[in-house]
Amino acid sequence: MNKVLFILSFLLFLTHCQGQETDSSYVEIDSVSVDSIAVMETEIALINPDALLCFYEKLAQIKLPNSRQKINIVHVGDSHIQADLMTNVVRERLQAEYGNAGRGLVFPYNLAKTNGPWDVRFSSNGSFSSFRNVSTVSSANIGLTGILLQARKEEFAIELNAKESDNYFTTIKILTPNNVPSFDLATAKKTIVFESQVPKTITHKIKSGDVLGSIADKYNISLTALKRANGLKSNNIRAGKTLKIPTNEKQNRSISRSEFIPLEIQKDAFSHFYNSENLLDKIYLIPNKDENVFELNGIVLENNDSGILYHNSGVNGAKFSDYNKYPLFFEQLKALHPDVLVLSFGTNESFDKMNAEDFIIQLDLFISNARKQNPFVEIIISTPPPSLFKRKYPNTFVADYSKKIIDLAFSRRVAIWDLYTDMGGLYGITHNAKAGLIGPDRVHYTKAGYVKQGNLLAKAIIEGFENYEKSKAIIHE
Repeated sequence: MNKVLFILSFLLFLTHCQGQETDSSYVEIDSVSVDSIAVMETEIALINPDALLCFYEKLAQIKLPNSRQKINIVHVGDSHIQADLMTNVVRERLQAEYGNAGRGLVFPYNLAKTNGPWDVRFSSNGSFSSFRNVSTVSSANIGLTGILLQARKEEFAIELNAKESDNYFTTIKILTPNNVPSFDLATAKKTIVFESQVPKTITHKIKSGDVLGSIADKYNISLTALKRANGLKSNNIRAGKTLKIPTNEKQNRSISRSEFIPLEIQKDAFSHFYNSENLLDKIYLIPNKDENVFELNGIVLENNDSGILYHNSGVNGAKFSDYNKYPLFFEQLKALHPDVLVLSFGTNESFDKMNAEDFIIQLDLFISNARKQNPFVEIIISTPPPSLFKRKYPNTFVADYSKKIIDLAFSRRVAIWDLYTDMGGLYGITHNAKAGLIGPDRVHYTKAGYVKQGNLLAKAIIEGFENYEKSKAIIHE
């Protein structure tokens, strides 16, 4: 590579990363521009790594002493992203390498009666409705997680428990439709005791030989009153049973009730949030008494350290078109201040037999919607992994999607992670099955398969940055 061309290219992209206005429309790049890319032309797993130069520069800043840099990566997709299967692996790898800035986006999936990640637990005494972007019964208020949780009664609390110490947080952000202050937050309860006077309760255990009249005489009450208090229609009683003895005497009774102590919540353009001086592992969402409907799009957990926030947003069965239907998803992306979007779709489209041209139309629309709200966000598109139809026919649709995705890398200014090839391509299913990487349906991968995918993506990102660092060194020669 010509050193002068490299330096000019690098400085041009660095200026862009510092926030100057650029044209966010698609740009066709000619061969001269491609030959002048800023990342060294060595073999790495990402196609067109130049699309991530701002991200790489921020990674470089994280490694500086006393860095306060936070980097937000948002991974959007379908079922394996909702369950945080591969994304959990990527998160752990990148945070081990560049620092842990927090768990990121979470959602009470179990309260919406669906599966979710294991590392943050939610529980509640309330009942909720939920709406998903893949469902025909829906709501315009579906946003960042692709699922909306809704309650209409005020008497509930949602407990959030960060099970792992790596997920303890100092900042919690609440995302709601139109940033409505639907929830308060609390870390503690207080007990309120109510004192009252109630009729004194006396009981008599019936002994062998007792008769109802003698019992009434003993407590100086009428036989009629005694029978009425115990619902008796005759004078027959049985030894070993108990009788309530009515009395006009009063006794004190204490009633205790637990009440949450709301915290002081702040607000910005995207969320309501609370900052704690100390790391928290548990917090409660409680209804704001001034509201009538309580809708939740997501929760963000952060700490005070520099490093990576790796957010996962997925919905079982989701396609690009499901997200494209909901403008609020793209508006709420701004709440995460995304540096990089990672997109993992294609499997569900292939089972709808969507042709490659229509798939790219929906992908393009997603990119356009995302960049309209977040002009400087950089994008990695994953090709879909190989799969089979009916457990025996090669899924040629994902093969077509993968080729089309790779073809648009430079024209759309995106990086490509070719998962399809990494997992063996059209005829890689047999090997994956023998290795225990794909399930019996030959569509969904096993835990080991998703761990492998997560490691491959993390490796691709880390190697891309290492090559960027080598490229920067050229300037100092």
